[in-house]
Amino acid sequence: MKLLVLGGTKNLGRHVVEAALASGHDVTLFNRDQTNPDLFPGVRRLVGERSAPDVLATGEWDGVIDMSGFLVRDVSLSASLLRDRCGFYTYMSSIAVYASKITPGMTEYAELLPWPDGAPEDHFTMDLYGPSKVRCESLLTATFGDRAAAVRSGFVVGPYNPDFGNWGWALAHDLPMECAARPDQPIQYIDARDLAAFLLHLTVEGLCGPYNAVGPTHTMTDLANAWRSAVPKPPPVDWHPAEDRFHLPHNGTNDGTFQLTNTRALTAGLHLRPDADSARDYIAWVQNGNVPPEPPH
Repeated sequence: MKLLVLGGTKNLGRHVVEAALASGHDVTLFNRDQTNPDLFPGVRRLVGERSAPDVLATGEWDGVIDMSGFLVRDVSLSASLLRDRCGFYTYMSSIAVYASKITPGMTEYAELLPWPDGAPEDHFTMDLYGPSKVRCESLLTATFGDRAAAVRSGFVVGPYNPDFGNWGWALAHDLPMECAARPDQPIQYIDARDLAAFLLHLTVEGLCGPYNAVGPTHTMTDLANAWRSAVPKPPPVDWHPAEDRFHLPHNGTNDGTFQLTNTRALTAGLHLRPDADSARDYIAWVQNGNVPPEPPH
């Protein structure tokens, strides 16, 4: 099918394009052509800004995968242009959309964050990250109806993506793994390749609605042990490092965010590889000379 990817040359978006090309889809990229411009040399590119997406009015696509929609105004502009130019629209959202941070077992239909009175739709701050994702999801549903999906994820791990608390780098260099989170902290994540495959699957099959695209809930201790099992002589875990790379409160006020129910995504076709496999591949990627990028936020 003809696919348009908004973004597509860094982190998760790179995996999405690789998966689409491997499946034989005809891919067009829309981005600023500034990040990794030499990637995918045979792929058609539309160059522009999300704030001025007029070039999107020059084509038609069976599906759109939006990897770069942060500002509400920008997503609204592209949605209005693509409403009658695409068959299906899949939006990369976030687990930050939920109003509660402490409730375990939330499904996709749990209460979402409200939009703050007077908040700007054309300016990004971290305080508006969750509400902006909610508002973008809402406007896309209003625009496309059952031709839209919203994929909510949190920590994304894998080649090209930020290191998971420095664990990949540490294991690749026989250094202690750092974890300032408490040992019984609940945590969920997903391998970037599994998430990319799911985004593509929803778009191709036209499966609408919101999805919690997350792995199972572990404790930090159990997950750390799974990663340590990927190397022959695992180093210890430093539970009191000088730098806190996870920034998770110790008092449980964010525990519910990482105990989401992923049943709807699994039923729709989300496949999750074992944690040790993700760790092994990431360690190998680092050992091959790659340097993990900084976290986006």
